[in-house]
Amino acid sequence: MYDMPLYRPPSEANSLIIQATLGCSHNKCSFCSMYKGKKFTIKPLEQIKEEILEFRKIYTYVQRIFIADGDALIIPMNDLRELLKFIKNTFKECTRVTMYASPKSIRLKTIDELRELKNLGLEMVYMGIESGSEEILKDINKGATRDEIIQAGKKIKESDIKLSATIISGIGGKEKTNLHAKDTGSIISIIKPDYVGVLSLMIEKNTEIEEKVKNGELEILSSFEILKEIKEILKNINTDEKIIFRSNHASNYVSLKGNLPIDKDRLIEDIDWCIENSYIKNEKNRSL
Repeated sequence: MYDMPLYRPPSEANSLIIQATLGCSHNKCSFCSMYKGKKFTIKPLEQIKEEILEFRKIYTYVQRIFIADGDALIIPMNDLRELLKFIKNTFKECTRVTMYASPKSIRLKTIDELRELKNLGLEMVYMGIESGSEEILKDINKGATRDEIIQAGKKIKESDIKLSATIISGIGGKEKTNLHAKDTGSIISIIKPDYVGVLSLMIEKNTEIEEKVKNGELEILSSFEILKEIKEILKNINTDEKIIFRSNHASNYVSLKGNLPIDKDRLIEDIDWCIENSYIKNEKNRSL
């Protein structure tokens, strides 16, 4: 029932994955090769329903469901409404439904529509911020401006759907590391997502960013520089609202977790200790 490759956030490791779309609606980010081999497609609703019924035959108890592939929120409202209703009726024991969302797909839904999706079981969306820097967002062909990302994040928060935001350390290279840290800390402070997940840049084959590295246009950060950049991002996050901070993705050199703002100083101290003691994951053990 799956069109591979299939991706999901680390926190959805134990979730049933329902593949309602194939690929990513944007699919132009310079650093990403996840869906380059797929043409973006929204599956017919009846096909998705048939697959859900097949999963019901296999699994007697499903607590969490993740709707894949990239940016499932782009599905038109009528179909998305029916999909969530069908999930709710088929898996009555399910307590949480999540999916990827983009600034574009969030913009295409009204506040009332998002609130309706929340009431139908959509508990949280994952949105890639990557960087808070306008300049770096253009460099990586994110397809959204800083202001559009801020507005999208605030819109999700206003709808009462939880927001898990992803940022990428090292995405601006050595030349723009200070800019990246400052502006990314700033955008997190403004949006105040419920969760922030940090990934560390990995150069994937056959991507635009790989060509930039080969051509000398982008100088990547060392493992220690990545940690120092994450430290600076943390320093620039200033908010009184609780944000669950995680840096436990397989791409990271060090696993970090805490709640902001209460654990901010401790997280910075943890990073300093890792740098001073060279407590860093070997490059060959990193993965996406």
